[in-house]
Amino acid sequence: MQQIKAVVFDIGGVVCRSPLIAIAGYEREHSIPDNYINCSITRRGSSGAWQRFERGEMELWNFYVTFGQELSDTVLGNVWYREYCVQRGIDCPKLPEKLEIDGRDLFGRMMRTSGEFDPIVVSAIQKLRSLGQYRVFALTNNFTGICSSDATRTTGPAGQPPPGFSLEEEMKFLGWEQGITPPSLRNLFDDFCDSSVLGMRKPEPEFYLTACLRNGVKPEECVFLDDLGMNLKAAKALGMQTIRVPIGGSVEAIKSLESILGIDLESIGAGVGTLISTPKL
Repeated sequence: MQQIKAVVFDIGGVVCRSPLIAIAGYEREHSIPDNYINCSITRRGSSGAWQRFERGEMELWNFYVTFGQELSDTVLGNVWYREYCVQRGIDCPKLPEKLEIDGRDLFGRMMRTSGEFDPIVVSAIQKLRSLGQYRVFALTNNFTGICSSDATRTTGPAGQPPPGFSLEEEMKFLGWEQGITPPSLRNLFDDFCDSSVLGMRKPEPEFYLTACLRNGVKPEECVFLDDLGMNLKAAKALGMQTIRVPIGGSVEAIKSLESILGIDLESIGAGVGTLISTPKL
């Protein structure tokens, strides 16, 4: 078996709380079937607003408008959800005839929810780095590329921001007062591979390969932790060992990582000092 030289972490849903928690809450509040919204997001494919936003191809206000419009499309959304139910072998519930999803409201909930660290995963990252044996880097679908002084400027038909729309106020609304990727998060890693900066996103193979090249490792020398099956499938196809981190499953995920690496992270820490304190966003 290839020697492991790097441990690669997704951010939302692994290092930080999953935005899927906020989506589930929004669905319950608006009587939308479970996982309906996420189906609509993923089935849009590479041309969807979410995917384009993560590659840094859309500016903030246009994203809000287009995101809401796409998720409110029950014609396609219902088709995709029926297919999802068939794939899962579950009964399809009554589907919405009409939706009016506010893209800004939903995205804001998602970002505020995902602004909290998982202390178990953070501790594991810090202990791994203290060993000095592994390259530890992040591979994340993110939005950093749109956080600029002209991020509210529109370039398409989605619409103009309302009068008085302020990027500064919007950052507060999203819970990004310290930036989309604050130093306390970025500094956890040897490298931070950001989809919106690199212009590619998971599960595109090029994103994984570029991240490996930047960090001087081969895919087969990496262990990758993510919460989404499609991202893990792409990583595994490239030769990475993979660990899925379900919501609430960080303890088990870190135990799996320990097993792959052949180390006991729990025993590490004496003498590390302030390194193992949990940072704050």
